[in-house]
Amino acid sequence: MTTTIEELKDKFVATLEGDMDTAAALETEEKLSALHNTGGKDVIIDCTKLAYIASSGLRILLGILKSAKANGSRVVLRNVNDDIKDVFRLTGFINIFDFE
Repeated sequence: MTTTIEELKDKFVATLEGDMDTAAALETEEKLSALHNTGGKDVIIDCTKLAYIASSGLRILLGILKSAKANGSRVVLRNVNDDIKDVFRLTGFINIFDFE
């Protein structure tokens, strides 16, 4: 799993690549921890190259969403493939995240 974060003028863009499975969750959570303190900037999570997400990955994204909302920020999941979107649908997370 490869995770990168870029801070732009008015937002953070995190790019997820590979499988966000249980084995990758700890390292991914550590890399994404910066998104818990966005200083009011919105967060874009680019899922173009995300192939799989486990429940541990959903937990990580939910934590980011909660922190962002508490700081007045928005979290948008971008380019989520149909298989991963189905996971969001099955868990009910489709209703709490914004998708582009």
